[in-house]
Amino acid sequence: MPAMAPETEGGGAAERVPAMQRLLDNHFLLLFLGVTVPAVLYLVWGIMEVAQIPIGK
Repeated sequence: MPAMAPETEGGGAAERVPAMQRLLDNHFLLLFLGVTVPAVLYLVWGIMEVAQIPIGK
């Protein structure tokens, strides 16, 4: 006999939430990414700019 899907309160089978929807529903993760990604990009950009400055004699 095949296994039955878990049922919700309404009596229907529970649907699995897609991974991307779970990711986008996590507000704290979105906040973290929204602050971290630009900070890292600006940091790398700044390091690249400083590395291109010619050394004085």
